[in-house]
Amino acid sequence: MTDITNIFDVASRAMSAQMTRLNTVASNVANARSIAGSADEAYKTIKPIFETEYAKQASENGIATVNVREIITSDREPIKVYMPEHTKADEEGFVWQASVDVEEEMVEMLEASRQYQNNLEVVSTLRSLMMRTVNMGR
Repeated sequence: MTDITNIFDVASRAMSAQMTRLNTVASNVANARSIAGSADEAYKTIKPIFETEYAKQASENGIATVNVREIITSDREPIKVYMPEHTKADEEGFVWQASVDVEEEMVEMLEASRQYQNNLEVVSTLRSLMMRTVNMGR
């Protein structure tokens, strides 16, 4: 990875991490009502794991940002539903539904969206201040 040298690096990495978070939420919501023939085949919720990355001179300037380290699957058990008429039902008439909590995912989406917007606002404000500084020199 490249070194973190300025606020643009910090904001862009944070925005990238939040975009990954939004993508995992979208995947979870899209698969929320999916049905499988066995517990092993059922969709499992995915979540990004973040890690802090410090600049090389972090002790001097305190600059740090966030990166996505990995995306993991949840250990929540799928929901066993009795549907003997379903084509994927086992010999006992059960299917397994993804254990995605849609309300939890919506809260996650709102939080990630707001954090993305906050970083975008930082970049916009910084660009505006830089333009004002340039114009002062004219």
